[in-house]
Amino acid sequence: MAETTFFPHRLILASAVVSGLLLALAVHMLGARFGLDLGGLWRSDAREFMPAGAAIAWWLLATAGFGGGYFTVNLMQSAVSGQIPPRMRQFLIGVGVLLLIGAAAVASGPSSVPTMSGVLGGIAALCLGAAMAFCGAHFALRRS
Repeated sequence: MAETTFFPHRLILASAVVSGLLLALAVHMLGARFGLDLGGLWRSDAREFMPAGAAIAWWLLATAGFGGGYFTVNLMQSAVSGQIPPRMRQFLIGVGVLLLIGAAAVASGPSSVPTMSGVLGGIAALCLGAAMAFCGAHFALRRS
């Protein structure tokens, strides 16, 4: 009977944070294309108290980062023990590649957000995505 091998926890944590961060950035780029701007909270010309699009963008970004980190840890632990069928692994890789291709296509087009607001929104997305991916990965590692 073959022994079960495990990845080191730091390797799993690092790869889950990177995966969750990339997923959060992809969601940020796709959301910006559809009008979900992170910088809507800081605009002074908004008539509403809090633009709903900005709030939805923040929540989507946080959920994508947390979920990406959490599910990456679970998938890595399942994959190393051989519990994921090869078809499911290929499907997940294909979905990830298609998501990143879609984000790259959106990022290559012209932006509707002003330059400085876009840069600050991207930095905020990077920080929030990294923090939430770390939280999701850490939570998943503690549960296992």
